[in-house]
Amino acid sequence: MQFWSDSFKDGQPIPVANAFGKYNSHSHVELSDNKNPHFAWSGLPEGTRSLVLICRDPDVPSKPDDVNQEGRAVPASLPRVDFTHWLLVEIRPGGSPILEGEFSHGITPRGKSGPAGPRNTRQGVNDYTAWFQGDADMEGTYFGYDGPCPPWNDEIVHHYHFTLYALDVERCPVEGNFTVDDVKKAMEGQILDQATLVGTYHINPDAK
Repeated sequence: MQFWSDSFKDGQPIPVANAFGKYNSHSHVELSDNKNPHFAWSGLPEGTRSLVLICRDPDVPSKPDDVNQEGRAVPASLPRVDFTHWLLVEIRPGGSPILEGEFSHGITPRGKSGPAGPRNTRQGVNDYTAWFQGDADMEGTYFGYDGPCPPWNDEIVHHYHFTLYALDVERCPVEGNFTVDDVKKAMEGQILDQATLVGTYHINPDAK
């Protein structure tokens, strides 16, 4: 099973155009184009009836105390947790590649609509939903793809894991406004194969 992107190579930086936030020398960070990357696949296992795509960042600070705080840094030693950026289910195995910007192009305050997505797919709730809770301008339910926006003062480069799963069922058995935990549980016993691409991204120019 092969899985690749024309937007970035495995282990290489994700382009700014695919990010939610980008570096600004005056304000530290500003909004970016937030276009979903291109993805394609081949060599799917026999019996594949649908595909699932999940993007997660396992490098998110476990505590928010220092995040985006002037005169402070998020230390590299801080324990990290997962942040889900995209949940896409019911991708047709024989369909054409996902085009850059096809599922997301620009930032939608309060979140894109869902769960219905392009090409009769469904998109789950990403973790910007919790991140923007309490923000009068941005609070809402965020469906689909919203790209990288690591803290502008984080000492480390973040890694974004895009994993494609080949399932032996046409419909992933999740309902309503589903989350990554719902999808992982629903896929148990249904995965024929999987492949992962990892892209990197940082806003802090000194991140390592």
